[in-house]
Amino acid sequence: MQLCDIYEGLGDQAFRDMLKAISLGKLRTYQLFERLKVRLRLNKLNMESLAKSSPRQWDRIVTERDDAFAMELAQAVLVCHMDLIVDVLNHLQIPHQEGFFEKDADVSQFLNGDWQQRAWDEFHAKHPAAVLAFYLNHLALEMTKDPVLFNPLATAAK
Repeated sequence: MQLCDIYEGLGDQAFRDMLKAISLGKLRTYQLFERLKVRLRLNKLNMESLAKSSPRQWDRIVTERDDAFAMELAQAVLVCHMDLIVDVLNHLQIPHQEGFFEKDADVSQFLNGDWQQRAWDEFHAKHPAAVLAFYLNHLALEMTKDPVLFNPLATAAK
């Protein structure tokens, strides 16, 4: 599984919801604003232009399979939700430094059983659902051997 697979697996609506959940102020704080504007191929980056560009961005991920773009977009989404990351890691009792792991950290022993479902059940009412689902999959992708798509949004939509 790759990042493009996570975006595609969660679906177009979740993708649009993640774009809406990006905080332009936090992007500026982390000095990602200009970089993301360039990667999104936008002359002006605001919430309206971001929302309008959603179909083009979706196409880049799903059709073009632009993994570098998928990674930068993931960084932008996740950096805007460090509180979610800290909550999930604390809940799973994974050692971290304000949401970041030590270099070469192996946290796979904390990610066993139904860890994604437990974290989802705990936080889906507190944090944006699409971002939480994305982060749980991103964490699995980065820290487990054979990640499988976890899509609680499909169940919730039924």
